Amino acid sequence: MPYPEYLIAPMRQELTELGARECRTPEDVDAAIKSPGVVMLVVNSVCGCAAAKARPGIGLALQHAAKPDVVATVFAGADVAATDRARQYFTGFPPSSPSVALLRDGKLLYMMERRDIESRSAEMIADQLTLAFDKHCETVAK
Repeated sequence: MPYPEYLIAPMRQELTELGARECRTPEDVDAAIKSPGVVMLVVNSVCGCAAAKARPGIGLALQHAAKPDVVATVFAGADVAATDRARQYFTGFPPSSPSVALLRDGKLLYMMERRDIESRSAEMIADQLTLAFDKHCETVAK
């Protein structure tokens, strides 16, 4: 049973306010993945580590000069089919929410799983993501 929309709407909004494109269907996910450049795909979640660590860490990381060309998100437990499709792109990784992936041309470049999020602060998550951005993304002039 998916989470009620009224419950998760504020959690969705935290990422859409950062410019993330919501993917609520498998087709939305495929369209985002086909975008040119590097795509960051976030599997959002209602859990405490998403609220206190992942979403704030993502927000901090997206202030970095090098960043993904597209940011997209699915919501685990709400956008069930979209989340399943997103996870099909995460070859070699078990389902994990929250999680953050970087992809180019549908190929996985970087993966941050829930276990990587739970043990870090938002600032540490931002640091890890900015290292991945520096490696895989172009610098955007501010």
